[in-house]
Amino acid sequence: MSKAMISKRYAEALFQLAKEKNILESLESEWMIVKEVFQQNHEFVQFLENPGFNKNNKKQMIDNAFHDFSSEVKSTLKLIVDHQSEGLVVDIVDQFVQLAEESRGIKQAIAYSVRELSEEEKQQLANVFQEKLHIAKLKIDNVIDPEVLGGVKLRIGNTVYDGSVKGKLERMEKNITITN
Repeated sequence: MSKAMISKRYAEALFQLAKEKNILESLESEWMIVKEVFQQNHEFVQFLENPGFNKNNKKQMIDNAFHDFSSEVKSTLKLIVDHQSEGLVVDIVDQFVQLAEESRGIKQAIAYSVRELSEEEKQQLANVFQEKLHIAKLKIDNVIDPEVLGGVKLRIGNTVYDGSVKGKLERMEKNITITN
């Protein structure tokens, strides 16, 4: 099974648990802190990933590092240690947050443009697609891509909305080829 599938399964299980216990927001906050710890503290992650250390010592370290956290977070981290999946924690958190945001009608998007979009431009783009897709909120990250040539290409999930100059030229070329 791929790492992405494993991460998704953990995230879905956590999401269901959080929804059942009505603790989605608090778990989301705690998991964001866990993610930050795993991204910032390389020694901690190396300790957890090292097969030479006893799993009980790793679990004790988790209890010490996250002593004020919910039992759901600590138990999940210990389960991850048991299955030697420590390297997936950041991906699991990202998947969990995505599920939580989607449950609130929030989607993530990546806007590819030739230059940095202003906050106003991102907001205008978000407003158009929020209305078009009937979603509560669209969060847009901007990626500079000189191959776009002009305009914007927007990726929301697995769907790409191509309003770039390059995309328009490619469509025109296809239409010319078809008509000849």
